[in-house]
Amino acid sequence: MNMTENNTMQSQKAFAEANRYIPGGVNSPVRAWKQLGVSPIFIQKAKDAFLWDIDENKYTDYCLSWGVFILGHRHPYVIKNVKQALKKGTSYGAPTLQETELARLICNRIPSIDKVRLVNSGTEAVMTAVRLARAYTGRNVIVKFDGCYHGHSDALLVNAGSGLSTLQQASSKGIPEDTVRHTISLPFNETEPITQFFEKHGHTVAAILLEIVPGNMGVILPKPEFIERIQQLAAHYNCLIIADEVITGFRHRLVTAQQEYAFKAHLTTLGKIIGGGFPVGAVGGRSEIMNLLAPMGPVYQAGTLSGNPIGVAAGIATLSLLAQPHQLKKIFDQMSYFEKNMQLLSQKYQFRFHASGTMFSIFLTPEEIINLQSVSRIPDSLFAEFHQQLRQLNVYFAPSKYEANFISLAHNHKILDDTLNKIEFTIKKIYPYGHHK
Repeated sequence: MNMTENNTMQSQKAFAEANRYIPGGVNSPVRAWKQLGVSPIFIQKAKDAFLWDIDENKYTDYCLSWGVFILGHRHPYVIKNVKQALKKGTSYGAPTLQETELARLICNRIPSIDKVRLVNSGTEAVMTAVRLARAYTGRNVIVKFDGCYHGHSDALLVNAGSGLSTLQQASSKGIPEDTVRHTISLPFNETEPITQFFEKHGHTVAAILLEIVPGNMGVILPKPEFIERIQQLAAHYNCLIIADEVITGFRHRLVTAQQEYAFKAHLTTLGKIIGGGFPVGAVGGRSEIMNLLAPMGPVYQAGTLSGNPIGVAAGIATLSLLAQPHQLKKIFDQMSYFEKNMQLLSQKYQFRFHASGTMFSIFLTPEEIINLQSVSRIPDSLFAEFHQQLRQLNVYFAPSKYEANFISLAHNHKILDDTLNKIEFTIKKIYPYGHHK
């Protein structure tokens, strides 16, 4: 396979210039590529399954703006809807018919959601869900799980995954101890710690907050006994379950991870896909809980740009396409093809491959991966080499071993075959554990 060194000189210059005006040169920490030990590439455009950097290198993209573009970049139908919305205005500070249409699309596809409130991000959605849970139960404690990232609100930056793990810190400076004293973080996929905690403190818990399929310590598949135990404890101690589906929502054949794994949540948070490339989040749930939100109830939430017409237009277009059976079949046929071939490679070379919906992770270890601790044991240097080698072959993966990757409607079999060949080439070259059998 022809291996050529991509020229990224313009990106390196751009990063140096960005550092003069932007802290760390980026507007979200994981984009700085700190774990990789090199300067990040700067992107100038994207289309379908591809990115182009400012040095004119073309990459097959499996980051997809951290899982936003399930249809691929610049899908014509989404762009058409956005252009039509732009002609009318960008924000009104008043209700629109389109907000109700997007809310209807969400409620009709997710059985656990009777009503939904649109916000501007996943972080805002989880903040609101936590506030609702505390108001509804009259309790304060939130139980989360190590490695599950729920946005950067103060109370939830406790043993989070995502970019925090890239920076090798469990939380953040600038957060008073009092702010997080009602947040308890426990090991994911382990039933004993959460059982013991609830036996002592269950009466204080307002909600169990979890990603059913975590995506910020790589894609971790939940053990059936673990999610079953969560539901048993919530029912016994009368606390709520908040399913953080910012990553997983509308990414599964049955729409959400809740539906895919037969899991029941009282509140659900959404983001990424539902905004079609614009900043849109949502929190939804049973009417009796959602009606606590102002102006109906005493739980305050507001946002100048919440339900903005541009993001809503992109969201309506995206969810409408995902509701079409032939589009759904196509994307999951492509994912099944990729998953089947990746599993064959993982068996051949003794690494771990996890997939759920259209998200996946490659773990460069023969060991079982069940939680943050097992991912942390994978050498950063090995992942950095893997990422660099694939990048030189024009394949772009998320720049952290803790982040998920994704395929889209635009990743056809030809593109996937090319990527599979390049992954095998790279594994054979740099992976120390596996040997061809």
